[in-house]
Amino acid sequence: MAHQKYASCVEACNACADACDHCSTACLQEPDIKMMARCIALDIDCAAICRLAAGCMARDSEFAKQVCQLCATVCEACGDECAKHQNPHCQECAQACRRCAEECRRMSAGG
Repeated sequence: MAHQKYASCVEACNACADACDHCSTACLQEPDIKMMARCIALDIDCAAICRLAAGCMARDSEFAKQVCQLCATVCEACGDECAKHQNPHCQECAQACRRCAEECRRMSAGG
């Protein structure tokens, strides 16, 4: 079954989406929101693509590999941006993004 075959990637995508949602909300509470603008925007994009990727894998969509390739790219960009900020929520998000990017690259490579 597809959901079992891709279980670790789906889990990583869902965890990343949750971390990105938390990060974007927490960034809105920071004193200098303008400095966090790119982080917030990437968090929103990343959460959306992660949820799309998880759904595609759950359905065993014919486009799952391509969506996961794009998801890995977005996760990497988001993780790089979050890593620039020392806030704990950004650092946790960066870790979740990197894990998801790794899982999505593995999945899209067929393994």
